[in-house]
Amino acid sequence: MLVRTLAEVEDTDADIKSENWRSKRIILAKEGVGFSVHETTLYAGTESYFWYANHIEAVFITQGEGTIEDLATGEIHELAPGSLYLLNDHDKHIVRPRTEIKCVCVFNPPVTGREVHDENGVYPLVTEDA
Repeated sequence: MLVRTLAEVEDTDADIKSENWRSKRIILAKEGVGFSVHETTLYAGTESYFWYANHIEAVFITQGEGTIEDLATGEIHELAPGSLYLLNDHDKHIVRPRTEIKCVCVFNPPVTGREVHDENGVYPLVTEDA
């Protein structure tokens, strides 16, 4: 059994910060469970483009409000506490938080913690063995 708190992750190499968001990576590939779990904070008034070409991501909103735009269809969906979106088709998308959004993100395959978004918003596929 693994029990870990956000406080244990804060300000470690598993706490990734950018201008638009902060991702506390609670469970990573090294745990060997086939997925990773992160608490992500998206900052109010920002716009973040993402495309997980190598991962499936599920995102559950716990706080805040904003929108997500599906760039393939142009559809815009409201986000609020209790909303979940699943990027099951490697969907290119833009998230626009009106207020600070906190969410729980699950990635498959799991991230190692060493990934960095490239110029296309993509995480490279990095394995724990790499």
